[in-house]
Amino acid sequence: MKKLLLFFLLLLISVNKYNAQISEPRQPQKKILSAESKKSGAFIDVNAAGYQETNFSPLQLVKDVLISSGSNTCLVPNVTNATVTPNSAVSNNNRSWGYFHRGTTNFPFKDGIVLSTGFARNAGNSAYGGTLSDNNTGGSDPDLVAAIGVAGTFTNSAILEFDFVPTTSQIKFNYLLASEEYNGSYPCRYADGFALLLKPVSGGPYVNMAVLPGGAGPVSVTNIRPEIPGSCAASNANYFAGYNTLPIETNFRGRTVPLTAVATVIPGQAYHFKMVVADFGPYGADTSFDTAVFLEGGSFNIGVELLDNTGATLPSEINVCDKVPTVLTASVNDPTMTFQWFYGTNPIPGATTNTITAIEPGNYTVEVSVPGNPCPGKASVKINGGSTPTGQDATYRLCSTPDITTFDLNGAKPLMSPTPNATFHFYENLADAQAKNANFITNVANYNGTDGQILHVVISDGGFCSILVKLTLQREVTPVAGLLPDRIRVCAGESVTLTASGGVSYEWVNFGGNGNTQTATVFQTTTFEVYAIGAKGCKSLKPAKFTVEVIPAISTPLEDVEMCIGDSIILDAGGAGLNYTYLWSTGATTQTINATKLGIYKVLIKNGICQDEFTVKVQAAASPYVTALNYESNTLTVTAANPMINNIPVNLEYSLDGVLWQDSNVFTGLLDNTNYTVRVRTKGTSCSGSIEFFTLQINNIITPNQDGVNDFLDLTSLKDFKNFTGSIYDRYGVEVFRFSKETPVWNGTVGGKKLPTATYWYKFNFEYNKSKVQMNRSGWIMLKNRE
Repeated sequence: MKKLLLFFLLLLISVNKYNAQISEPRQPQKKILSAESKKSGAFIDVNAAGYQETNFSPLQLVKDVLISSGSNTCLVPNVTNATVTPNSAVSNNNRSWGYFHRGTTNFPFKDGIVLSTGFARNAGNSAYGGTLSDNNTGGSDPDLVAAIGVAGTFTNSAILEFDFVPTTSQIKFNYLLASEEYNGSYPCRYADGFALLLKPVSGGPYVNMAVLPGGAGPVSVTNIRPEIPGSCAASNANYFAGYNTLPIETNFRGRTVPLTAVATVIPGQAYHFKMVVADFGPYGADTSFDTAVFLEGGSFNIGVELLDNTGATLPSEINVCDKVPTVLTASVNDPTMTFQWFYGTNPIPGATTNTITAIEPGNYTVEVSVPGNPCPGKASVKINGGSTPTGQDATYRLCSTPDITTFDLNGAKPLMSPTPNATFHFYENLADAQAKNANFITNVANYNGTDGQILHVVISDGGFCSILVKLTLQREVTPVAGLLPDRIRVCAGESVTLTASGGVSYEWVNFGGNGNTQTATVFQTTTFEVYAIGAKGCKSLKPAKFTVEVIPAISTPLEDVEMCIGDSIILDAGGAGLNYTYLWSTGATTQTINATKLGIYKVLIKNGICQDEFTVKVQAAASPYVTALNYESNTLTVTAANPMINNIPVNLEYSLDGVLWQDSNVFTGLLDNTNYTVRVRTKGTSCSGSIEFFTLQINNIITPNQDGVNDFLDLTSLKDFKNFTGSIYDRYGVEVFRFSKETPVWNGTVGGKKLPTATYWYKFNFEYNKSKVQMNRSGWIMLKNRE
């Protein structure tokens, strides 16, 4: 019995202790700050100085921040009765409502309106070391209780509500929920209250817009959570953005992804909107762990929207390439409404339905008038035009070398598009190219691609118009060309076969064709060149070169020659070299032979590669002969005819006695009136000629005065020559004296009678006894006779 009483006593203590635990406020854990969370600009700005919207009234926040068409002055009467609860003044630092801006963070909304179960300013601005468990002095809200329909206690409610008149059949805006309840296992059972309520002003129940698509339930911490091991399973985790573990951006421990609230309305009918968020305790009042809702600025649309052909809402600007027809549709189409489309500021004739097809770039606007509403709903879109560049698939080859191992993709651009100033983005992944994201190749000039790799290239006009093409990379090691002939030394006119290596085809510099062999007949030393071409078309950087030496044609200096009979002459075959051999028709095997006879000589010359036979004639040479003699003042000048030997003039030498020979043709110190034999011969040979010459000396003055000086003209030395004749003539040509062997002397008389002093002319002839050469001499003589 005692043991039974003790058991009930312990059980009662345990139950009371449990009831006490669940009714006591939860003890928040203090946040641990990090260096990252302390950085400047790590948090959004809430009711921060520097933003004019921080000082906006609730009505201004709704009209000029929340509603997308708030700049339209005609909407002023369509938004009314904007209030907040608790009705804290704008100047109250601890108010539960206000304006937020993401500042330099990555918060998904640029700006908008925030409502918090605590102090709105603590949602951002700085790292907050404690927990968000502030008391905004708000109480419960029956509409929230009715909308959620859960048992528990609501406190610290924050409410924004206003009336509006839509000009469209559907309203929507973007929001997200952030909460300190995302802490430990609390999301398994603690869900602060939140609702977005809408109803006609004329009456009717509220509709909660804060619900997930597809009937997935209300937006709350317990309905949007990840799996919490050991406590509860995940619920709609795809809408959970994640824990704010640093913290950064906001001071709440977690938040949802951006959500969209959508409701169907009747254009022109007034509606009342109420947004309310409150702390919730399932076992009593619980002010710990605040929750806030963020409404995206400009996302609350109560006017007309423009839709594309799929029904999706168009942004304020769209890009259209190549003037593709674009269907624009107003989001409403009620028979009671009237429509007018504008291009720029000009009405488009006949465009009075809710749909239009736009062709030209520019600004398009539709005005939708609702009966009884003086302010038409307006929606505009700007169509930016562009031109799609021409593009085509291409193949780009890299011929790699030790110095060039990567692709310069810039070189492939002209292969893919001829469009001037086109922009190219190269992608390795097709999905990235289709998304046109930033994952394109940045090292375009130095890309390490592989053979056969396909790159996806977005070619754009520098703006939004683009075409997607494929670029196939080919990579091949640049071949090295080789070249060998079957012979490296040939005779002129012989053929040589050349064989190239290093490629699958070849480009010959000296020939056509692309095979690996060529045959050529060469007449002079020639350098042959060939490039090797690889399987993918890569060409060797340099040609292979090989010089085939054409051994010069065997030549000889031998020419037909002349020699004097009785002489000998050296015949030189020439062309002496290391491998030269000779075979003369005489049987001699030397380069030169001594020819002593006239006739024809032959020689076969070989140089180790080529051979040739040459013939030379040794002929009799003509002898030189005297053509003229001139004797004056005991000096004799000889002029001789010099016959050429082998068409080459030869040197002559001269002699008067046949013993002493001289190169000069002038002899001095000769005796007057003396007979000489003048000899001339080709120097170094036996070829010679001779002529007799008499050194006749005649005085030009005779004075027959018997003084023993110049008394007469004496030609006695000529009387022994054959055919000696001569005469003296006066100035009239009358012969006054005749010479003969018997009368070789003239003393200035004729018939014994003295001739008068005057100038007389003489002329005589004689013939050399040996050479039979006829000599003729003429001149004048002065005769001075004294009477």
